Amino acid sequence: MTKPTARYVLPIALASIAIALGIRTWVASQNYFYWDDLILIGRGARFPLFSSELLLYDHDGHFMPAAFFLTGLVTRIAPYQWALPVMLLVLGQALASLALLHTLRLVLGWRPALLIPLLGYLFIPLTLPAFAWWSAALNALPLQIALAWVCGDAIQLVRTGRRRYAASGTAVFVVSLLFFEKSVLVPFVALVFVVLYLRTQSDASPIRTAAKKAKALWIPCAVVLAIWIPVYLFTVESPVTGNGRSMSTALLHHGTSLGMLPTLLGGPWQWERWIPGPAWANPPMFLVIAAWIMLLTALVVTVRSRQGSAWIWICAAVYFLASVAAMTVTRTAEGTTYELAQTLRYFTDSATVFALAIALYFAAPPRVEPRVDSHTDSHTTVPIRAIAVGLSVLFVVSSLVSTFSFVNVWRESPTRDYLQNARVSLAQNTDAPLLDQPVSIWVLLPFTNPNNMASQVLGPLPDRPEFASSTPILRLINDNGTVVDGEVTFTRRILEGTEPQCGTRVDGPTELTLDGPLAVWDWTVQLNYLASADGTIDVSLTTGDAVSVTVKQGLHSAFVQVVGDGTTVKVSPRTPGLSLCLAAGQVGVVVPALP
Repeated sequence: MTKPTARYVLPIALASIAIALGIRTWVASQNYFYWDDLILIGRGARFPLFSSELLLYDHDGHFMPAAFFLTGLVTRIAPYQWALPVMLLVLGQALASLALLHTLRLVLGWRPALLIPLLGYLFIPLTLPAFAWWSAALNALPLQIALAWVCGDAIQLVRTGRRRYAASGTAVFVVSLLFFEKSVLVPFVALVFVVLYLRTQSDASPIRTAAKKAKALWIPCAVVLAIWIPVYLFTVESPVTGNGRSMSTALLHHGTSLGMLPTLLGGPWQWERWIPGPAWANPPMFLVIAAWIMLLTALVVTVRSRQGSAWIWICAAVYFLASVAAMTVTRTAEGTTYELAQTLRYFTDSATVFALAIALYFAAPPRVEPRVDSHTDSHTTVPIRAIAVGLSVLFVVSSLVSTFSFVNVWRESPTRDYLQNARVSLAQNTDAPLLDQPVSIWVLLPFTNPNNMASQVLGPLPDRPEFASSTPILRLINDNGTVVDGEVTFTRRILEGTEPQCGTRVDGPTELTLDGPLAVWDWTVQLNYLASADGTIDVSLTTGDAVSVTVKQGLHSAFVQVVGDGTTVKVSPRTPGLSLCLAAGQVGVVVPALP
């Protein structure tokens, strides 16, 4: 039987990448902006691209200036248009796939064994949740690219001594670090990878060789970290949260048994979601049991078959467990659900590490030299190859089942309809400013405040009314994203004045008495006034900052957002000669007007 060569392996590898990218393109096209995406887009539209307010923003413990810059650039080009992010997602996945293929080739050459880790990485559902979520992909894909790329450059540097590999490896590391702080691990992974690779090549002193021959890469990476770490510590508030041992143990179980392990068999097959939360893996129990059996069997067989394989699997496991530990100490607190670990996005980069580990395993020398018997070899090679092909096909099919079920769950999001409705409705109501308000809780929950305010989420839309602290026409955006008429609830009444035909005359600073006290809150005041001329007044509660309000000559109403508390509403004309008569009004919150 003809032995496969590069003439067959390379086309199969490239075709596999093309098919996987086609599937990922479909996955991305079925999704839309979600949660953190809206925060990144809102800030990207509000601040200059090179401002510290944008690039150095502490986003929930993340330091990712490049992600904010790229999102700001995309927002300026096509605000809330999903097509451009889809293209960038697929491009990032293509770079990650090709970088991995390049490094696998450096380790294995064009052996058929190369296809096993490549197919595993291309189709494993472990990378799905982070890929499908724009803001998560801005973290995950640059890290995956860097892990594969820098490991490849490190091998090339050890082999050839050419400093261009040190330069490119350092540059890729820097770029990935600007997208995601977890990229600090990249040079350490590359160092361990080179040491393990040299062990497979029977190097007598792999650590010394790796340190000496690739120092042109390690030294600049160390300098980069020496500069980056203080910047990170100065910019980002510590994301470490408290949690007990029982929670850590439970999260480890959920992240391993119910999260990562089933993906090694193409699982989880089933996903669940509590909108507006992310999707999480929900594998059947028999798949979990099968994954554990497969893992333990594979460990026994591989450790007995090739030299040094135990160290390879230990290092891969340490990387994964470190990712779980990082999730546990930075993303858990009282009220955290264990399904957090089953969202998979916190250790999606482990897929790249696993693929590199499998490549190292195939590069390791066998423990027992095979007998030179061409007759025996011809009969054993074919079944082994057939088994490998069969298992690979089953894995891909299983992964596709998980992919399709994930898309069906993930596409169920109200954000797309909300933003599409808002785009149309806001464009039809540009005649008066809108008071700011939180967006629907099905889009962003209140704890993201102030990033959940409509002025920030909907600010990037080009054709819309201004958001202001006062308006002559009261409207609000409902949970569907549609602009509707509003009214102010009667939480407190502004008492009627005593002057005949005027109510309360305002020629200077005046306090309007309420029928009861207000607690500190974001209130809306409805002022019904008759103005002698166009002008400006200041409005506030007993305590709190004053808001400047434009009034028009004649009989009108103004709706004013104020923050504070007290028993009075203060009104002060700012335009010389301006006089107003104020009728009874109210202070409360804005709700949709009754039909």
